[in-house]
Amino acid sequence: MQNVTDRTSNPFGMSPPCEHQCSEGVEAVYGYGDANADIHVIGDHPGMHGGSETGVPFTGTDSGLAVQEVLEGVDLLDDPGDAPALDGTFLSYLHMCCPPDGATPSSAAYTDLERFFDAELRAIAAHVLVPVGERATAHVLKSYTAESLADLSTNGTADRAGFEDEATDVDAALDMERLHATEIKGSGWLVFPIRDPDDWNDGDRDAAIEAFSELLARDYRQISDLGRFLADDESYLVR
Repeated sequence: MQNVTDRTSNPFGMSPPCEHQCSEGVEAVYGYGDANADIHVIGDHPGMHGGSETGVPFTGTDSGLAVQEVLEGVDLLDDPGDAPALDGTFLSYLHMCCPPDGATPSSAAYTDLERFFDAELRAIAAHVLVPVGERATAHVLKSYTAESLADLSTNGTADRAGFEDEATDVDAALDMERLHATEIKGSGWLVFPIRDPDDWNDGDRDAAIEAFSELLARDYRQISDLGRFLADDESYLVR
């Protein structure tokens, strides 16, 4: 099934209850890219990964540009900058509203916007989810895989209560150094976490490009053939 929209920004008309305007003319940093994407890159919020001036995720900050460079390195993006051209790729944030300058969204704010993020993720129906940073990775693993977050923490005994309240203790919990550029099978998705670029060590960028290239070189699609339930011999492929 293909989506029926060719809109690049906010293709499904999300209208979250944002309390603070990002900048003049930018009410929120909506999802951006190919609505028929196979790859969905997921960041945290505009104050962390950028876009408050452009309205485009992963723009206007060094960390956002670093993510764009990884996507460019695997031929998923052209013309890095404020209006990148994306090929089969969609960019969005867990929290698309801009918080007050320098602030981190509250747990209640993340929870309030989760329904918008989840609706858009399921509408895009990409095959590969690429969460960037600890909070996005924790949310994706918790919501779309059967992985135990405690098993993926820095000491293997993460505070489970911290994961239930994702605005608490997430940064100290997941071992993003170990998870960076690895593959985790989810419930209908393949998850490919990327460490936050602000925390990259030497080699993290190249490791992400190399591992991502290997993933894209094979059949990564999460598809089931239900043709066995039909009267004829034709395939019926579904996500």
